[in-house]
Amino acid sequence: MIKIAVISPHAPILLPEVGSDTDREKVKKTLASLNKLGEEFRKEKIDEIIISSPHKDWGFNVPLFFLAPDFKGKISTCLTSFKSPEEHFALGQKTAKNLDPAKTCVLIASGDLSHVLMADGPYGYHPDGPKFDKELMQLLEKKKVPEILKLDDKFPEAADCGLRSFAFALGILSGCDMEINPQILSYEGPFGVGYLVARLA
Repeated sequence: MIKIAVISPHAPILLPEVGSDTDREKVKKTLASLNKLGEEFRKEKIDEIIISSPHKDWGFNVPLFFLAPDFKGKISTCLTSFKSPEEHFALGQKTAKNLDPAKTCVLIASGDLSHVLMADGPYGYHPDGPKFDKELMQLLEKKKVPEILKLDDKFPEAADCGLRSFAFALGILSGCDMEINPQILSYEGPFGVGYLVARLA
């Protein structure tokens, strides 16, 4: 049974040993949202965490630092690939069929949104970036999953790294016959990369 499903950013700068106090002040909404979700996670009896990410190491470690630092149960990881969002959604559906219904699971879709939000950011600016981020959040709130899976085609220069991770989690929820119940907790992009914290279920 899926108890909670969330989207989490994974920038190392969010960690206290990496980001300076000044850096962390710029992402205080993101940190507050992650800490809030962490409290919710700790209140639940969780048997397994399923976490997807496009990156090894920090892609998994940063969300787990905030959401499950003392977790002693099973952690299953999915490293996303360059395959399409639709293929990752199908992989999530297939994964759902192998879940033990007697166990409580939570899903963490780790990933950042566009990396091209600002001219002085690390990857520069492209208009697809802010358009992608805005439309992704709007489609989430409207529960329009098929349209979410097509965002790569609509905004090919958005330079996101999270869409496939989100698609995988949405596929698991679909495979478990769970309707998504999205809630945007925060969104910030002070360094030119979009950080979204949201609940999917």
